[in-house]
Amino acid sequence: MDAGTKNTVQKIPLLTVRAGPRDGEAWINRLKEEYSALIKFIEINKEQDNDWFRIESNKNGTKWFGKCWHIHNLVRYEFDLQFDIPVTYPETAPEIELPELDGKTAKMYRGGKICLTVHFHPLWARNVPHFGLAHALALGLGPWLAAEVPQLITAGKISPVDTTSGKPSIS
Repeated sequence: MDAGTKNTVQKIPLLTVRAGPRDGEAWINRLKEEYSALIKFIEINKEQDNDWFRIESNKNGTKWFGKCWHIHNLVRYEFDLQFDIPVTYPETAPEIELPELDGKTAKMYRGGKICLTVHFHPLWARNVPHFGLAHALALGLGPWLAAEVPQLITAGKISPVDTTSGKPSIS
């Protein structure tokens, strides 16, 4: 992990409530912690001029969706972002999906789920229940985008955002 990422992650609040979607009031308390950590992460990113995602959830916090983007050579590449909270959350990390990139890289599973098993999942398992969605974005999606998007561009599999539709051109 590079020093910048480590510094950012250390500023994201650790969570304390060990609860998943089936845990009633405890889940509501966990969601409050999740939102607080996400807000702090967004504030940190904006202070560092590193704004790279927007995210929101359904009413009960079990489905999350939004946009993420990566700037490469001063050009913005934007993607839909989505994931469901696993029933066994927080013991099980969410599977982050970028559906538009499904099948574009070997570091992705069916449905556009990004591959985080080797590097991120062991880290998540060691930090249950303290890691949350902000940590998954900071330590999972962010590094994945930084590693994979330049390769996808070089391979000609994605193009910059189309200014008329606001969507990336995906080959």
